[in-house]
Amino acid sequence: MNDIDVISMLGALALLVICSAFFSASETGMMRLNRYRLSHMAQTNRHAKRVAKLLERTDKLLSAILIGNTFANILASSVATVLMVHFFGDLGVVYASFGVTVVLLVFGEVMPKTIAAQHPEKVAFFASFILKLLLWLFYPVVVIINGLVNGLLFLFGQKTHIKPQDSLSREELRTVLNEAGQIIPKRHRHMLTNILDLEYMTVNDIMVPRAEIIGIDFSEDWDKVLSQISNSQHSFLPVYENDFDNLKGILHVRNAIRLLTSGKLNAETLPSILDEPYFVPEETPLHKQMLYFQKNRTRRALVVNEYGDIQGIVTLEDILEEIVGEFTTDMATLHKEIYPQDDGSYIIDGSLNIRTINRELQLTLPERMAKTLSGLIIEYLEMIPEPGTCIKIEDYPIEVLQVSEQVVRSARIFPKLLPKNSD
Repeated sequence: MNDIDVISMLGALALLVICSAFFSASETGMMRLNRYRLSHMAQTNRHAKRVAKLLERTDKLLSAILIGNTFANILASSVATVLMVHFFGDLGVVYASFGVTVVLLVFGEVMPKTIAAQHPEKVAFFASFILKLLLWLFYPVVVIINGLVNGLLFLFGQKTHIKPQDSLSREELRTVLNEAGQIIPKRHRHMLTNILDLEYMTVNDIMVPRAEIIGIDFSEDWDKVLSQISNSQHSFLPVYENDFDNLKGILHVRNAIRLLTSGKLNAETLPSILDEPYFVPEETPLHKQMLYFQKNRTRRALVVNEYGDIQGIVTLEDILEEIVGEFTTDMATLHKEIYPQDDGSYIIDGSLNIRTINRELQLTLPERMAKTLSGLIIEYLEMIPEPGTCIKIEDYPIEVLQVSEQVVRSARIFPKLLPKNSD
């Protein structure tokens, strides 16, 4: 073997190592791509569109890459063996095996794959044109190999024609949002995760309980009814007669005020301006209820149980507040505040919703046992407590302060005395 042959074979060996590195980097770059980012880029970038097309059949793409990589590695080993035997005789086989393994491992596998993992888009876009050409050249071989592989997989009971699922599950999407960091502001992340939570919540979780609904008893003295309409802090009022279950309709206070100012509002005209009540089951999921509000072009509904008894009222604003948080100040609920104390505790109105308390104070009080703080305490104790009763719920010490009419009117919670969950 003359010098020219040696130089040619060294050049061929170097070229084969480069080919091996190319295929290794291409495989890692293609598989490492963010599929969602690629789908977005494919709308305007021709390279991304070509890569996306190749990835539609990952099995064929991988077959082409592995065929090329295998050929390159085998030929590199053969050339290196010939060269080593020429220089070192029979020991050249040993030297070639060790030398080629090190060279291909470092320069043909680890280094190119590391680079491709750090810059997957650049590598994939650069390699996509060559891979598309090789896929066309190797097509007959790829078809044969894929057929053989699919046949073997079928024998082992594996399905071979299932399209990969690239869509995210709800929990995976939640993880993506939580790990978005500064890409999505923290408040926006909370809003998006709250939207995901709507499916797990029902109208029963956020409704205003029946006992707290302010309505008009049509059987009362007309002057009292007028006073209630004139001084109402709500935009609508349920109208009933004697008992709330005997509901007559929903009064839009604005319409009543319009008639009142013109002197046309009286006991005879009031029923004519009432709207038909809209009823929903208490177990209706919130995300569906929001769509129902949109479909029925209404913003509020009365919640009923399986027997048709009215349990409370839910509004579109209630659902929106579950997503964006408190965004209005309702003058009618100013009495239900959370009062911070100097010792780090909070005095809380017993009728305040548990979800509101958890959201405002970042607590983890159970929300399935009862809807209000009063209900939670009574449910936990299984009795009406006396003022001064102290209990611990979810590691939060709670002291009952006021009790009247079988309802806990106020209680003190000590959230800062124990570690609490942080976002």
